[in-house]
Amino acid sequence: MDEIKKIALVIPSLHAGGMERVMSELANYFSEKDNIIVHLIILGKSNKFYDISNNVIIHEPNFLFNNSYRLLYILKTMYFLRSTIKKIKPYSVLSFGEMYNSFVLIALKFLNCNIYVSDRSRPDKKWGRVHDFLRQKLYKNATGIISQTSYSRTFLQKLTNNKNIVVIPNPVIIQNEQKNERKNIILSVGRLIYSKRLDLLLKMFSEIDNHDYELWIVGEGTEKDNLVKLAHELMISEKVIFWGARKDIHFFYKQAKIFAFTSVSEGFPNALLEALSFGLPSISFDCIAGPSDLIIDGYNGFLITELDQKTYKEKLIKLMDDNVFVKLAKNTQKHANEFNIEKIGQKYLDTLLS
Repeated sequence: MDEIKKIALVIPSLHAGGMERVMSELANYFSEKDNIIVHLIILGKSNKFYDISNNVIIHEPNFLFNNSYRLLYILKTMYFLRSTIKKIKPYSVLSFGEMYNSFVLIALKFLNCNIYVSDRSRPDKKWGRVHDFLRQKLYKNATGIISQTSYSRTFLQKLTNNKNIVVIPNPVIIQNEQKNERKNIILSVGRLIYSKRLDLLLKMFSEIDNHDYELWIVGEGTEKDNLVKLAHELMISEKVIFWGARKDIHFFYKQAKIFAFTSVSEGFPNALLEALSFGLPSISFDCIAGPSDLIIDGYNGFLITELDQKTYKEKLIKLMDDNVFVKLAKNTQKHANEFNIEKIGQKYLDTLLS
């Protein structure tokens, strides 16, 4: 019988978001293995948007983070993490998130376990002088770094000088082939923040012949009020539906014909991968980093030079042609299958247990 090993997964929260979805899917996948005990450490008390298997042991602090006493509560959180890891005694720890990985490395210094960190945003994004300094100095002490893309690995090799950096893209649960009749819906899913550039999507949608189509936007964020106002100013409010954050996201992927992605800053675009896994032809700006790993231009969607709105509109109109939709839809799940949870989850396990 294989030796039973413990893995500790560390994440700030399980709010709706890309890295939270990935961590929850990995936790659930690992917990299905007979020789693995999974501990999920959530650094802040909060509502959990994602479902976690009963086989996963969840740890949370018994206090709420108080920003008025930020330094004190950072130290309390680090103490909570260190004491929890000392009790668990895991073989490996996996931490997600640029804003937290450095503190995880500090909190767990001199403990006898392997520590892997993974950044989840655009690799060259600036996080402020303190975070950028800590990242550069501390990441080299991690047992390993898991990058989502080759671009990220190259960037982090130069930044950190860590010699053990592996590329593992995000996983997706591949859906059964979709037989339902799709509607004339352009779908966008993600946080409503400025870097997603949904303002451009609204403008481009208003400038094309859209009388047969609706634009559905799923997600919440700080830009929502501005986007609702812009839709009204562009006189497309009756064609645009803001659905908010939804747990029944599968419903939306099954209804739409086109997935439109306008982000200009990504670590690895989970929503784009999910769309392809549902057989949804997609269009995206070729931003750093991730879309070029998922879209093969003209095969399962269209990849557009960043911020080239003219070409984006032309290709969006092309996707609205049923013949083009059918042609590209045949290929979407074929490519997405390279990212299925069984393949990607096993790559994570092989790395964490090596």
